[in-house]
Amino acid sequence: MALRFEVMGRFNRARAAQLTLPHFVSQTPLFMPVGTQGTIKGLTTSQLEEIGAQIILGNTYHLALRPTSELIDELGGLHKFMNWPRAMLTDSGGFQMVSLLHLADITEKGVTFQSPVDGKPMLLTPEESIQIQNRIGADIIMALDDVVKTTITGPRIEEAMYRTLRWIDRCIAAHSRPHEQNLFGIVQGGLDPVLRDTCVKGLVDRNLPGYAIGGLAGGEDKDSFWRVVAQCTASLPENKPRYVMGVGYPLDIVVCSSLGADMYDCVYPTRTARFGTALVPEGVLKLKQRAMADDTRPIDPTCACMVCKNYTRAYIHCLATKDAMGSQLLSYHNLYYMMQLSRNLHSAIVEGRFPEFVCDFLQKMFPKGDVPEWVCNAMEVAGIDISSCCAPFPSCKD
Repeated sequence: MALRFEVMGRFNRARAAQLTLPHFVSQTPLFMPVGTQGTIKGLTTSQLEEIGAQIILGNTYHLALRPTSELIDELGGLHKFMNWPRAMLTDSGGFQMVSLLHLADITEKGVTFQSPVDGKPMLLTPEESIQIQNRIGADIIMALDDVVKTTITGPRIEEAMYRTLRWIDRCIAAHSRPHEQNLFGIVQGGLDPVLRDTCVKGLVDRNLPGYAIGGLAGGEDKDSFWRVVAQCTASLPENKPRYVMGVGYPLDIVVCSSLGADMYDCVYPTRTARFGTALVPEGVLKLKQRAMADDTRPIDPTCACMVCKNYTRAYIHCLATKDAMGSQLLSYHNLYYMMQLSRNLHSAIVEGRFPEFVCDFLQKMFPKGDVPEWVCNAMEVAGIDISSCCAPFPSCKD
């Protein structure tokens, strides 16, 4: 499969040592900034290249509404339209079944939305989702799935899972550019391990280029979250990308990478920047707080990004409370932080020091040793000893 950037090759090379190394050293973690309508808010594409972004995400639903997939196709595809030379992934539009549920009607045929632009009905079928993504021209495209919140219980979860399996066949049949675009299937099934297993098996039987774990980060408790990730990654092919959708907290990414996941996306780094919050190894730094007003240190003294090299906390505090430039600088820093985290994870994997990296990461974030219990449980399943960075027994806290 041809990709604008060598994403698939990087995964496969990283997995070459898999026969002699534990499962968690087979990944090349990638975090994808979310550019819903062909832009990462506040940043240019050259800045995204500068911070090391290798792949970004676009939203099929919103791009189909504006500027329309037909116009994007006419202008040479989304890469050319937004001047982005590296890899791109488009989602299917399925997430809007959750985020715009009050505007959606879901049937076997597809999902009908009431357009938030003009109020007109818009039917999105599996075939139409793929055709839109074929026109947009992303390197990785997602199958349309039936998405429900993990907090929902009852027969709707089973209905959505089996519909997702039926829809994947319609997506495969509609895909007109299989040699240029990689079609990923999405594992559904809520928090039910039997339904998740059924969906994984059904998708793997179809031998897709990659697989996503969907329906998470929707309000479920963290213990349920990591267990679904662990269950799915254990059964999905190890030589193909495994993408946990909608995950963007640094701690979640480290835990999911330990469990065998490869790819992530989330608006969190840029959204939290717009609220004046910076990502740092210790967790977060709230630049709007009064204590930042006369702090002459950089956001993170260990960070090599342009913002940390040139601006103080005091300066950004002033901007974050009054000027849009504050959110732009914080978005730059936060995405740089996420790209650096991905690079550090990759280096630790390749160099065979991943467990040490995890312990160092946790020690910085939880210097008192109060590592959350769900993280301890996940690390135990991943086979990573984190006892050195946990407080004495009882070692883990809720």
